[in-house]
Amino acid sequence: MKASIKLQKLPTQFFAALAQKVSATISEGRDIINLGQGNPDRPTPAHIIKALQSTAEDPQNHKYSPFQGIQELKEAAANFYKREYNVDIDPNTEVAILGGAKTGLVELPMAILNPGDYMLLPDPGYPDYLSGAMLGDVYYDTFPLIEDNDFLPDYKALSPEVKERAKLIYLNYPNNPTGGTADLSFFEETVAFAKENDIAVVHDFAYGALGFDGVQPVSFLQAEGAKEVGIEFYTLSKTYNMAGWRVGFAVGNKDIIAAINLIQDHLFCSLFPAVQHAAAAALNGDQSCVEEQRAIYESRRNVLIEEAHRIGWDVKAPKGSFFAWLKVPNGFTSEEFTNLLLEKANVAVASGNGFGEYGEGYVRVGLLVSEERMKEAIMRIEKLGLFKGEPASIL
Repeated sequence: MKASIKLQKLPTQFFAALAQKVSATISEGRDIINLGQGNPDRPTPAHIIKALQSTAEDPQNHKYSPFQGIQELKEAAANFYKREYNVDIDPNTEVAILGGAKTGLVELPMAILNPGDYMLLPDPGYPDYLSGAMLGDVYYDTFPLIEDNDFLPDYKALSPEVKERAKLIYLNYPNNPTGGTADLSFFEETVAFAKENDIAVVHDFAYGALGFDGVQPVSFLQAEGAKEVGIEFYTLSKTYNMAGWRVGFAVGNKDIIAAINLIQDHLFCSLFPAVQHAAAAALNGDQSCVEEQRAIYESRRNVLIEEAHRIGWDVKAPKGSFFAWLKVPNGFTSEEFTNLLLEKANVAVASGNGFGEYGEGYVRVGLLVSEERMKEAIMRIEKLGLFKGEPASIL
């Protein structure tokens, strides 16, 4: 038996391929500083773990979850949005519980689009957005995110044909991979654009807790009329270091939420109830752990940028997320520079072209190692001599 034609058309799983390559070098006994990953490196806060432990002991939580998730978690999501963003959410009709935001992002085209429809995707962007398009048998156009426009889309630059055929647009701020951010006026412009062109909006708010320099990221749903045209995905993976727990939710437009719940009724029986109770404890509980985590990432960002500038690497500091989007030296493609760092400096980064055509010329660096390891990584890169004088071998 062979994989289906649909599966054969899927793009190569970028992050899986990257992880395999890094693992292979580590298996050779080399000390690799992995800046290419997107996996939080710190533990889940203790009070969330304790909530899981106590609820896992309750036999009632050993049964199937309600298909669309437990009411406590839906209400916690609604309370979270009211507290953090002053957005009113109806927990009964405007919340869908997800096994991680990736699940929702990939399944959504199957839920609200028809085969042959078109969607709009950012370039560069999270590679798994493409998986949703392929599995949904839909086509896509892309819009460039360029540094000169602060990594925001230029809606005016889209052709009439592209706007006419698009049914859905994906946005993501703070942005993976660029670290760019969006303000309320941009989301207000997005709502107007969506209404004018009859396009549904999906905002991937995975890094919603991670804004730097005293600026809190803005929720798309804070824009007037946002719930009329779209939804927002939120994950606990980054905010609470719960990546392996696989829990998130979507909030917003009740018709889109209903479609997500319907497709999930046929695919899943929600999540382990104890995980849902622990997620509710995270959303409702003491949020000082969130600020502590944000401050750590900002400090790591500052170390990375300062060290890069010290060696003559002209890079800009990201405004949010836990990634930095760094230009490669002159004379290198993204992939060439990525391979050189891994082979000659024992430093792993993610090649920018893996995120799209407009990712060429950049690499993505995760702020997911200690400041000491971050400094060590830049020192190793410095020894290559790429930014001052002629390259010199470090082997």
